[in-house]
Amino acid sequence: MDPRDTPGYRMHRALSNLSSIDVDQLDSDDQRRIDAAMTLLEQVSLLTRPAATEEANIQIES
Repeated sequence: MDPRDTPGYRMHRALSNLSSIDVDQLDSDDQRRIDAAMTLLEQVSLLTRPAATEEANIQIES
């Protein structure tokens, strides 16, 4: 099975790519954008993996 067909693959790749950026080389606006994008991707990851919310001790309000 192609790993790109697994749930969350693209989200994981996007987060991995953002994590590999050397933010010290960027201006402060771009640093904030990278940080916001990573935060959003991590939150989506928690929402798509219900067990992760329990591991992180996070409650999600409906």
